[in-house]
Amino acid sequence: MTPMKQTPLSQLAIVSAGQAAPKDDEFSDHGIPFVRAGSLDSLLSGKSESDLELVSDETAKLRKLKTYPKGTILFAKSGMSATKDRIYVLDNPAYVVSHLATLIPNGSAHADYLRLALKRFPPSVLIKDPAYPAISLGDIQSYEIPVPEQRDDQIRIAHLLGKVEELIAQRKQYLQQLDNLLKSVFLEMFGDPVRNEKGWDIHPCEKAVFDISSGTSYGGEDRAFASPDEVGVLKISAVTKGTFDPTEFKVVNPAQITKAVRFVKRGDFLFSRANTVELVAACCIVPHDYNQLFLPDKLWVLTLNTEFINAQFFNYLLKNERYRDVVRSLASGGHDSMLNISMKKFMTIDVPCPPVRIQKNFSAVVEKIDGIKSRYQQSLTDLEALYGALSQQAFKGELDLSRVPMPGIQTEEEKSVAAEPLHTPAEQGLAINLPDTDNLLAVLESAEAREGLISQWLEAYCGQLGNAPFSVQHLMAAAQTRLAELHPDNDFVLGAHDYEHIKAWVFEALAAGTLSQAFDDAGNRIQLKAVQA
Repeated sequence: MTPMKQTPLSQLAIVSAGQAAPKDDEFSDHGIPFVRAGSLDSLLSGKSESDLELVSDETAKLRKLKTYPKGTILFAKSGMSATKDRIYVLDNPAYVVSHLATLIPNGSAHADYLRLALKRFPPSVLIKDPAYPAISLGDIQSYEIPVPEQRDDQIRIAHLLGKVEELIAQRKQYLQQLDNLLKSVFLEMFGDPVRNEKGWDIHPCEKAVFDISSGTSYGGEDRAFASPDEVGVLKISAVTKGTFDPTEFKVVNPAQITKAVRFVKRGDFLFSRANTVELVAACCIVPHDYNQLFLPDKLWVLTLNTEFINAQFFNYLLKNERYRDVVRSLASGGHDSMLNISMKKFMTIDVPCPPVRIQKNFSAVVEKIDGIKSRYQQSLTDLEALYGALSQQAFKGELDLSRVPMPGIQTEEEKSVAAEPLHTPAEQGLAINLPDTDNLLAVLESAEAREGLISQWLEAYCGQLGNAPFSVQHLMAAAQTRLAELHPDNDFVLGAHDYEHIKAWVFEALAAGTLSQAFDDAGNRIQLKAVQA
């Protein structure tokens, strides 16, 4: 257990707010970044602060702008942005807009711990009127969060949760890369759908789409289902990311429902007919039946004419930015307001229709890559659940932090496993022969079965090492290659769980004396060696 104390933010940081933004013509192509409330989303998604609007020294002096130092914590304190709980830490000095609260940590607080605590206990709970979201500086100053008595424990918690955050970000990056790969394959196979340089047949949408149906919108509560008997209406945000998100719904009181509703089912092609200019015309294909979720009036289900169009081809056609711009141009409404596409206009757009055989070939590629994506998505889901559990335990003081090393501090065993170079001459010259398995499908599908096989391969590997050093990198590469040889049609990739099993096996082997540590004078590092019988 870690002793925790509820501490007001005023004791942990200097709490203030930013300043009014310069006029549009006062920004420059050089200077210090200016952070707006609307910047937080993109910054948290990886955008560089240097890509924001810049303010020159001259304008800063004229406007009497204050520079906020690296490590300042930002979150929105007014407007709808205040409800979104985006917490960001400055990587560099910056100017900050008045809608943002700023926390400059004092010596007793670790900046990343504060960020993570505010992520766990979001300041949006301080909003008094959701219709006019605002948080006063006084309320922020008196807002209490749990803080360990020892500052080193703040660092340990931040380090531990930060590692899981890194893994989550990595999985999200992999998923984005796979989606980008599919978009590239689409362009390679079909070309630019607007220029149509490959000369595909063009048909009006009414030939490619048999029917369009929509649902009915009802007010509801933003919460999870309390029982399997409850039903919910989908939000537009269920499709805005390009994949179906079944968590984006509102629970509807059955007494409100006066018309028949359309529940979504596997294979439904959803399209958002209304949204902001950036998000209108989003689409996705529903992967499963959802007997508690029904359509709102702002989402359509498109019934496609399969003689002309394949669902996955049409899905990625509408995801192509140039073609989507054509579809967006049909929308009515102001640039800053909710746009709307009418069914009549949608049915008039030109749809390039390559031979269905080629469309099906693309669909097969999508199916294969979607299989890989589903594994990464499950890994992401597991990591997010792990983060939630660790975060809850950490801020309740329930974690044994004595087992969490300070950043940069590793045990000797960890050093010998983690610090090895990627390649050594001995590794490159050693051919590893890993035995076959009679139960490969179970190995690919079950982490437990895979642990057994990896343990067998580790023993075989150690038996072949001779005087060569043990290398986790070398073993994992050989194992990945062997799996590909045994099952060339499967795209399975060894992951963090497998690495952790290998690492645990190494520690056990060190304790049992089947592996030993030796100092490599030439490489100035610790090596692992198999103990010869």
